[in-house]
Amino acid sequence: MSNRHLARTVALQSLYEWDFNGCPAGGLLVLVKRNFTNLAPGLADQSFVINLAKGVEERRHEIDKTITAYAPEWPLEQITNVDRNVLRVGIYELTMDESIPPKVAINEAIELAKTFGGASSGKFVNGVLGSIYKDMVKENHPKIQNEQANDKTKNPQVSASIN
Repeated sequence: MSNRHLARTVALQSLYEWDFNGCPAGGLLVLVKRNFTNLAPGLADQSFVINLAKGVEERRHEIDKTITAYAPEWPLEQITNVDRNVLRVGIYELTMDESIPPKVAINEAIELAKTFGGASSGKFVNGVLGSIYKDMVKENHPKIQNEQANDKTKNPQVSASIN
């Protein structure tokens, strides 16, 4: 398991417990710090976990509105705690964290859902995040522009002229 995947796992497990306990103010960072010790002693990238958890906590209401908009048949309270928090992590990384490429955010969220969620969690998370991604493409979201620019840099088109 890569360090970043393990870091997301610690963040998800902390968010799960925080959500389960009613999202108490100031409680998330206490859980994150405890989970470093219990789940990932020696994790080198603790700042990544803290930034991810704080980002989700600070923007939870905005993220939850996005979940409600993209999963209208599933009231937020009816989405399992695991799936709800995987979506929170995925939406935060997909739409708000400039340092995470969109496709990485989606793939990581799907893997977390498959690992910790139910039988259909991966498909549910993929459907919600995929719809958000499609709208980001339509809207020419800045993260999509960056992704396309990076793709062109990594895989420049080779043009050949035929004589």
